[in-house]
Amino acid sequence: MRFFYTIGIYLYTLGIRVAALCGHKNARLMVHGWKESLTKQSNNQAIKTAWFHAASLGEFEQARPVIEGFRERHPDYRILLTFFSPSGYEVRKNYAQADIVHYLPMDTPHNVRRFLDTYQPTLVFFVKYEFWYNYLNELKKRGITTYIFSAIFRENQYFFKWYGRWFLRQLRRCFSHLFVQNAQSLQSLQHLGNIDECTLTGDTRFDRVHQIAEAAERNEAAEAFLNGYNGKVLVAGSTWPPDEALIRQLTVNNKQLKVILAPHVISVEHLQQIEKLFPESIRYSQILNSQSSNSQSPRVLLIDNIGLLSKLYRYADVAYIGGGFGVGIHNILEAVTFGKPVLFGPNYRKFQEAHDIIACGGGWSHRTYDEFQNHLTPLLTNSEAYTKASQACTDYMNRNLGSTNRILKHVDEYLEEE
Repeated sequence: MRFFYTIGIYLYTLGIRVAALCGHKNARLMVHGWKESLTKQSNNQAIKTAWFHAASLGEFEQARPVIEGFRERHPDYRILLTFFSPSGYEVRKNYAQADIVHYLPMDTPHNVRRFLDTYQPTLVFFVKYEFWYNYLNELKKRGITTYIFSAIFRENQYFFKWYGRWFLRQLRRCFSHLFVQNAQSLQSLQHLGNIDECTLTGDTRFDRVHQIAEAAERNEAAEAFLNGYNGKVLVAGSTWPPDEALIRQLTVNNKQLKVILAPHVISVEHLQQIEKLFPESIRYSQILNSQSSNSQSPRVLLIDNIGLLSKLYRYADVAYIGGGFGVGIHNILEAVTFGKPVLFGPNYRKFQEAHDIIACGGGWSHRTYDEFQNHLTPLLTNSEAYTKASQACTDYMNRNLGSTNRILKHVDEYLEEE
């Protein structure tokens, strides 16, 4: 099975290289990044190095509180940060808390040896789903302490199948310790893999979104949009066309509601489609430039740049989280951390926090407009119902904070013993 795994990696690498030659932008970025990470020399290899690997931007956000907490506690270590995906690297390649940021070379034995020889990490942290056999195997051979945190395991994952049991055995053998998100993950590992070096520490995303909320500053453009308005506000984040169609119907039926709409895709074409759907909208950039073409006060603020959404939820009465009519919902915790009840589409099954927030009364899922309206209306019209839902969100966040400290406490104890 190990042989077939490595052959699969070689074939996947070949596919990326072919795509790069055919002009695929992300493939070109990855191929260039692989070359750079293997040819640049690491300065001052005598310094101890902590290597953090995140697949993409979402996993980086989970890693960030641990990276920054580790750096504060252990300033004698340099930080190496790697990404698999361009969506992570291209956004965070200048991340100030890391000394070195690279793409992760593909998981072939040759690449692995070259990469580890170059950077010589003394401590390694993988995030959530990152299981690379050749890296893990070589790290184990070299006796390098290797962790994974915010990990989540389900019994329908491939390494719990007959053909993936060999990989489960590698998890037992190669990870020094596994920090998992929930009790189900712990039970799955202990029952099917008999893994003792595993601890339930929770999800570091809670700590991260809490940090964002604590540091959130006022947004002048959003406040200009809401200036003089005393009604209810819906902040719709990471929306896709099916989400936007529902919200359009809502604005037609509720003439008083104002909406801050942050689409997941901000291409020229998509922004123009949204403006046709919401003729009473104004772009965020227009407010910044004091350029409004609307003769009346606009009812929809269209966010046409990235990086603002997590801070805009503070202005919501209720939050709508997009993606639920596609492959899955986006981050609900960014809204929940502000105590905002959340609504989202039906495809949330893989997201534990969505199940949790529904169970505690702070969120609801819908399949149709009527369901959406039925969930939303009490939150907008009944102060008692709203307060109850908002408090449920706050209580849920408070119960789940502290994962970062639990992880770093274990790491500190290990380093003290060294």
